[in-house]
Amino acid sequence: MNKKTTASLAVCGLLAIAGVAQAQISGAGATFPELLYNNWAKEYKAAGGSAVNYQGIGSGGGIKAITAKTVDFGASDGPMSPAELQGAPGILHLPMCIGGVVPAFNIQGVTELKLTGAVIADIYLHKINTWNDPKIAALNPGVKLPPTRIVTVSRADSSGTTAIFTNYLCKVSPAFESGVGEGKAVNWPKPGIAGKGTQGVAALVKQTPGAFGYIEAAFADKNQISYASVQNAKGAFIKASLKSVTEAATSVRLPSDFRAMITNTSDAEGYAISGFTWILVYPDAKPEVKKFLRWCLTTGQKSATKYDYAPLPAPVQQRALAALAKIGG
Repeated sequence: MNKKTTASLAVCGLLAIAGVAQAQISGAGATFPELLYNNWAKEYKAAGGSAVNYQGIGSGGGIKAITAKTVDFGASDGPMSPAELQGAPGILHLPMCIGGVVPAFNIQGVTELKLTGAVIADIYLHKINTWNDPKIAALNPGVKLPPTRIVTVSRADSSGTTAIFTNYLCKVSPAFESGVGEGKAVNWPKPGIAGKGTQGVAALVKQTPGAFGYIEAAFADKNQISYASVQNAKGAFIKASLKSVTEAATSVRLPSDFRAMITNTSDAEGYAISGFTWILVYPDAKPEVKKFLRWCLTTGQKSATKYDYAPLPAPVQQRALAALAKIGG
């Protein structure tokens, strides 16, 4: 083989490698759907699609990354604020699935618990400080609640999971609304501990006796972490499940930009702390990204339940596909 041929092959090899690199799709953001997105990426690649690299860095980090255009798509469980939208003109929110944020606990000898929104708020406000508090005991007759001190766990990073959780608590507790408020990052009353990402909060709940934190339901199930049933707006105590989070979304009328919270559902069988999770993408996204997102909104929806996430209701799915069709002209 002569030097000219060798050089030509080397150039072709470099071009091929460059082509593979260019075909890779990058995304970053919410840890809430991280399990789902990473499994979708595996399925998509196995089906012959582009490689997708998704990093769960928190919704706030995802918004910053897509705003700076350092990734092909961002992901968030809380819609971007008006101020954030100003920094990302034209960005689209595409709903991908529905999940539940659950109040997870670590109480020795207790695996089932019922809580109201007001009680959850009072725990984080430190008005309720032990697991045998009369307000908790009244909701759980027959459950042996120990006098263990409650250790509140929150997110250390900017998080859409926090946005969903605080949105709910503000709806059910005026004291929480005025004292803490709603957002992806809030000043939680002290004392308390904080973890980075869903994994960080889950780890702290699991290893801390008396801990009480909020994490995504699918992650709690996968890691065998106990979580409470929550009273919804109809007065029913409902545990997060594929059925109950789907019910929470059925009666919601989403605006044209899909930016809406669905907490404190009025559906009798709906779970109170449910939420959509969105992919954030610009209208000029490259064709490979559009193709992947179309797969997520069609084939991917069929496998969402396999990973304990609820697929979009059909009307929302069709609207999301119509919005996606406008990407790239």
